Amino acid sequence: MSSIALFDTAITSLYQALETPVGIVALCSAGVAGALVIVSAFVKTMIPLRCLAVGGNLGFLIYGALHPSFIMVLLHGTMLPINLYRTAEMVRLTRRVRASADSSDLSGVWLRPYMRKKRLRKNGVLFHKGDEATHLYFLAEGRIEFVEIGEVMEAGRLFGEIAFFAPNKRRTLTARCVTPCTVLQIDENTFRQLYFQNPAFGFEVVKLVAGRLLADRHRLEEKLAAAEPHPPKS
Repeated sequence: MSSIALFDTAITSLYQALETPVGIVALCSAGVAGALVIVSAFVKTMIPLRCLAVGGNLGFLIYGALHPSFIMVLLHGTMLPINLYRTAEMVRLTRRVRASADSSDLSGVWLRPYMRKKRLRKNGVLFHKGDEATHLYFLAEGRIEFVEIGEVMEAGRLFGEIAFFAPNKRRTLTARCVTPCTVLQIDENTFRQLYFQNPAFGFEVVKLVAGRLLADRHRLEEKLAAAEPHPPKS
C-alpha cells in the first residue's frame, strides 16, 4: 500500500470516528494523552514526569476502551497503577523529609523504607576510623559507642552522615556496639536514585544535615562553657 493510500485510509478513519460522540471522546483522549507524552519529554524532574505519565496512561486507556484496542488497554492498564504507586511513593517521601526538616527531627525515620537491615553482636565494630563512608546508618535497636570520644548513642538516631557527605568520605570515629544492635543502612547509589527522582528530597536532606551540624556545635559550645573556670565570688 502506498503512502498516499495510507494517508487516505487514516483520514477516512478520522472522519468516521468524528461522526459519533464516542469516537470524538476517544480521539480527544488520545490527543490529550499524546500531548502529555510530548510535554513529558521536556520535563527534568521525576514527580511531574510521573504525573504526566499517569495522564497519558488514562488518555490512552480511554481511547483503547472506546476505540477497541486490547493491546492498548492491556499496556496502559498495566502501566497506570505502577505510575500511580511510584508518584505517591515519591510525594510521600518528600512530605516526610520536609516535615522532619521543619520540625528539626534529626532521627531519619523517614529513610527507613529505603534502608537495609544489618545485625551486629555486642562489641562488633560497624566501621573504623579512617574507613571509607559508603553507607548512611540508622540505629533501630541497641546502643553504639563512638570509641574516640567515648560517647554512647541510643536507638532511634541517624548517624554517619557527616563522613557520608564529606569530600574525602572517610570516617572520623570508630563505631562499636555496646549491646547487640540492629542497624539500617542505605548506600550511596540508592541515595543518589532518591535524589535524582526527586531533587526536593536532596534539598531537604541538606537542611537536615545542616541542622545536625548546628546541634553538634551547640552541644560543643555548652560543654566548653561548662568546662570554663568560674571566677571566685568576692
